Amino acid sequence: MIELENLVKHFGDVHAVDGITLTVPRGEFFCVLGPNAAGKTTTIKMMVGLIRPTSGSARVAGFDLQSQPLEARARLSYVPDFPFLYDKLTPWEFIRFTGQLFRMPDDRIRTEAEELIPRFSLEPWLHKPIEGLSHGTRQRVAIASALLHRPEVFVIDEPMVGLDPHHARIVKDLLRERSRQGMTLFLSTHQIEVAEEMADRVGIIHHGRLMAVGTPEELRRRAGVDGALEQAFLTLTRPPEAKAVDLSSCGEVP
Repeated sequence: MIELENLVKHFGDVHAVDGITLTVPRGEFFCVLGPNAAGKTTTIKMMVGLIRPTSGSARVAGFDLQSQPLEARARLSYVPDFPFLYDKLTPWEFIRFTGQLFRMPDDRIRTEAEELIPRFSLEPWLHKPIEGLSHGTRQRVAIASALLHRPEVFVIDEPMVGLDPHHARIVKDLLRERSRQGMTLFLSTHQIEVAEEMADRVGIIHHGRLMAVGTPEELRRRAGVDGALEQAFLTLTRPPEAKAVDLSSCGEVP
């Protein structure tokens, strides 16, 4: 469902993504972990067609994001870590607008919304302007809207940001349900416990490269550690020994 082949992205002298190759099959729940500035979000933006790769290719459901963008985007949904919503719309207007973008008939929009709105506890805010909603409520609106057309591939960056524990559990349960129904999940997170709980496989991106892929247990074996996945992650991404820095030429601190 997701095929990345030698994906590269340079921003001037910065090699943000450096040759990532990965296949995520239909129905797999795949989580990607990595330190800050590792290349996770840049990889995702190439995967969903928001930025063009320097070289390599990204395909979704068999469609290349560069040569067949409309076909690929019709089969996926993407929720970034800070999703953009139209503040003057209500959640219901935004959900309906999203369905219309995917050419869903009104009766199907209503049927799908009638399932998702109660799951995300959106009824009290359904007809209030989005600009007055909390960050967590806006996140729930974004996720519900993205799931409305039942995408074949769902890409989400930091899904639990702003969610209280109750709604985080709802999101986890719904994503796992959809994965079991055949939707392919690609989730990026800094919350290692989310990856350990949810993922079929985990990928670790570091310095723009996919340095390890496997089940949590396989990653623990590769790192030579037991216990929580956090220990494997810290071992596999451990920086080299820091060198001493000579500050003698920097002058006095004012």
